[in-house]
Amino acid sequence: MKQRTLKQVLSATGIGLHSGKRVTMTLRPAPPDTGIVFRRVDLPEPVDFPVNALAIGDTRMASTLEKDGAKVSTIEHLMSALCGLGVDNAYIDLTAVEVPIMDGSAISFVFLIQQAGLVEQSALKKFIRVKKEIEIREGEGSNLKYASLRPFDGFRLRFEIDFGHPAIDKTGQMVEIDFSRTSFTRDIARARTFGFTQDVETLRNLGLALGGNLDNAIVMDEYRILNSDGLRYDDEFVKHKVLDAIGDLYVIGHPIIGEYQAFRSGHGLNNQLIRALIEDRTAYEVVTFESVRETPTVFRADWAVA
Repeated sequence: MKQRTLKQVLSATGIGLHSGKRVTMTLRPAPPDTGIVFRRVDLPEPVDFPVNALAIGDTRMASTLEKDGAKVSTIEHLMSALCGLGVDNAYIDLTAVEVPIMDGSAISFVFLIQQAGLVEQSALKKFIRVKKEIEIREGEGSNLKYASLRPFDGFRLRFEIDFGHPAIDKTGQMVEIDFSRTSFTRDIARARTFGFTQDVETLRNLGLALGGNLDNAIVMDEYRILNSDGLRYDDEFVKHKVLDAIGDLYVIGHPIIGEYQAFRSGHGLNNQLIRALIEDRTAYEVVTFESVRETPTVFRADWAVA
């Protein structure tokens, strides 16, 4: 179980979902134990953003890295793809503040990573093994939301949503994914972000969703989905929340051996959860595996295998 990085450099261009700005993203190989490092190359002095739980600042509608007054926004879909394909080390150069949204899912990033190829490195892969349950709860009654991590010999996620919207209510509201039996690429990566027309004016007044459109999001009015092609999965809404959660959790720096459960969670709660985990040294351990046979089944092959 060795660490992995990209085999070659690859670039893609798109727009930021919230900034609306055109951005070129370049994925580059990185040495062992580098982790994932974003770099703003458009600034007068380039700024590096090593990904870790404490580097996340703004979590309104996205996960945002902050350092010395500079930002890198909407990292979660790319982080999800990097996690799903087992990439431990990579540099990601950006020419603007935000990772390109592409089609609103992680599938474009999966294809880019697969096109770049992966190579094993000399160092052993590191994992975060959850040793005891950690839970973050907010609100009560109809406002309740929570997220938790608990011990499990693999990687399993259970997510439940509750939007009270007729188009969403017709779809699956809860999904449980055990990645020892599920393909990230086939079953999760194509799930798109979503939003509501009635929220657009408010979001744009906040400087958010400036680049959102029917090509990079599922858009709904008060009653129905406006995208002519409909949904990619019968439960695409809750699967996108799982996609987000995978990316948010991978901000911790290593794959997690454990079970994640959530109800109405989002980027902020997910980040609070991994911060709470690393603050309690009795709740986790960093482990490596000399032999593949010792490794939980889920990590013995790429999740991306169809």
